Amino acid sequence: MATTGLITAIALTGTLVAPALAAPPEAGTATTTATRTATATATDGVTHEENDRVPKGAVWTQHYFPSSDGSGTELHADVLLPEGLAKGEKVPVILSAGAYFGHAGEIVPEDHERSGPSGRFQDFMEGTDLFEKGYAFVMVDTRGFGGSTGCLDFGGPGDRADIQAAIDWTADRPWSTGAVGMYGKSFDALTGLIGNNLDQDALKAVVAQEPVWDAYRLIHSNGVPRPNAVATATTYNAIAAMPGMKDDDARYRANADYEKKHPECFVANSDGYRIADPADPYWTERDQAEKAEGTDTPLFFTQGFIESNTKPEGMREFLANHRGPQRGWLGPWDHVRGNEEDEKGRLEMGRAGWFEETMSFYDQYLKGEKPTAAHPPYAIQDSTGAWRAQKTWPEADRSVTVPLGDGVYVDDGESPSTDRTPGKGSQRTSEPANSYVIRSRPLDRTTRITGTPRISMTAEGEGNVMVKLYDVAEDGKAVMFDEQVSRLDADRLSLDLKSADWTLEAGHTLAVEIGTIGTGDWLDTPSRQTVRIKDARLGLSLDDPSDDTPTAGERAPYLDTYLSAYTTRLPAGKPTFTLPAPSSRG
Repeated sequence: MATTGLITAIALTGTLVAPALAAPPEAGTATTTATRTATATATDGVTHEENDRVPKGAVWTQHYFPSSDGSGTELHADVLLPEGLAKGEKVPVILSAGAYFGHAGEIVPEDHERSGPSGRFQDFMEGTDLFEKGYAFVMVDTRGFGGSTGCLDFGGPGDRADIQAAIDWTADRPWSTGAVGMYGKSFDALTGLIGNNLDQDALKAVVAQEPVWDAYRLIHSNGVPRPNAVATATTYNAIAAMPGMKDDDARYRANADYEKKHPECFVANSDGYRIADPADPYWTERDQAEKAEGTDTPLFFTQGFIESNTKPEGMREFLANHRGPQRGWLGPWDHVRGNEEDEKGRLEMGRAGWFEETMSFYDQYLKGEKPTAAHPPYAIQDSTGAWRAQKTWPEADRSVTVPLGDGVYVDDGESPSTDRTPGKGSQRTSEPANSYVIRSRPLDRTTRITGTPRISMTAEGEGNVMVKLYDVAEDGKAVMFDEQVSRLDADRLSLDLKSADWTLEAGHTLAVEIGTIGTGDWLDTPSRQTVRIKDARLGLSLDDPSDDTPTAGERAPYLDTYLSAYTTRLPAGKPTFTLPAPSSRG
């Protein structure tokens, strides 16, 4: 959201890596032959005792099968079945598909001594006692990654074909009941959304933590590229270039080296990210929110409102288009998993029970078991750190449009100073500043801004515009809690900001800043021109927190980190609009 969120080279795991130059009969029975290696085949399973990279209680086999698009792409899968599974016995399957399941490592080689299945979701397998509970776990390398051939595709039509093939193949195994659930975080949460959008009968449930709802909005904002337009492409090219391990079978190693004979894969991937037009077919093919129209796979997801990586953009559209059962954890955290803890042992999201609730969800939709505990459809933590239960999200008491009027700024691309009192930083006296601020009158009662704020305006001039929303306390301290940018490619603009869930206390004011892009979170090219804004209007969904239904949970640790980083002071000014009070549902 500001320079503290700068991504230099981050894959969607949220892990920081140095930019790399890419050089171009199935049963869960393990063999105990002493002379064989500890690398699995389709027929010879390997246990934890034979290879410590295999989770305890599981038997590892690996397999190859074609994608569904007729392209000749060959996909690789690592299969983990419950140890001791009898021949003919069938279990439901949790499937994860994506870029991070290579035997050598998730993003870079991890110095493993031997080949083995990825440990990416071993926390999930161990935390749920997955194999003891009678589930299989399958990891499929989508094209371009791990032991699969083909050019990497970043959630495009090739990945859709791979995910369709993975669901069909997994459902059709002799050890599978035919009921498949998907699990993932970030990129492999995106593939879960793609699975939902394929609308296949075998896919019974999707668990998606911090997913990409619309790939364009991860890389660009209304024509303005983010730094990851370069960094993410570079990172994925490097992942795709990782070779197999010495003890991988020849087929795996040959597939892993696919890019050596096809350097055009890297060029095409990088070129796609540079396309700025959201209406370009490259991006419309990757808009999962739009493709969710009418789908009904049960969905359990998490989303951080103040995420620095996969932001809540496209989420509301996806949820509105999706017609199936929904469950969600939403709140003020960064790019983390539901079970993840910080260095002090505090849950990063602040809510206990991620694994228990996830397995209850899978048991219900993959096994047909009635839940033994009542979980709210939505558990939401707002900016005060308080948790509440809701039937859906957003729930609002009223929708309002407040007039912001006219203004003028210089699109110079400069960041305002930390002390933003008049006469300092961008507050010049001889010419327009590089932004201006509109304030509300102090609120009579505590009010929550929820859903997706939307601003419309008429703009005269060339360049860029940035809109920020602030919660301003009575002492003048202002917390920026939402923002959006756009190219000024049309005189009349209408922009969605990020989805939000922010509570303004009574006596606080809402401030709206409009101006140049003065952060490091976009690769903007300022025009140096004067821009005139007319008839700006802000659409908001408002909720009354007094009728919340509390639910269990603690304050997410990242909330305080965020408040420290994004608290500032705004230039003094008179209020010009009133934010109406929400109408209580009670």
